[in-house]
Amino acid sequence: MKFSIKLLAIILVIVVAAVAGYFFYQRNLSPVPVEYHNNEYGFSFSLPESWEGYSIISGKWDGYASGSQGDVSAEQGPLISIRHPQWTSGNPRQDIPIMILTLEQWTDLQQDKFHIGAAPIGPSELGRNSRYVFALPARYNYAFPTGFEEVEIILQSKPLKTF
Repeated sequence: MKFSIKLLAIILVIVVAAVAGYFFYQRNLSPVPVEYHNNEYGFSFSLPESWEGYSIISGKWDGYASGSQGDVSAEQGPLISIRHPQWTSGNPRQDIPIMILTLEQWTDLQQDKFHIGAAPIGPSELGRNSRYVFALPARYNYAFPTGFEEVEIILQSKPLKTF
């Protein structure tokens, strides 16, 4: 009887240690992502740990309508680029550009009332909330800079969440 209680206690300790080790191992394998939060426009963007220390570059996108004198500026809006922390002027890396359009601008863009850039295709939607559409510019990675593959993998994980 004493032997079976000791054996049961040893087995219980081994099982508890194995379960605790498994959860510790899983927690360390699943990195907590880095999050960019933008309260002004109502979205967040998840990044891998390697992007800790990223910077935000603010700019604008321009939309053009075809007129009798050629293309004329018709719309514009914010462009937020998330920049990798290892980016330098001597070794630029692929940014993650996020165009922000109002719902009305997005509808007009889809109806070809204006276009953005020279690409024969328009931006692709990353997500939307009740006020804005968040889009990835067409041909954003046309130059294939360092890190473009990593950005493609990040984008495949659907990292943009709206609120």
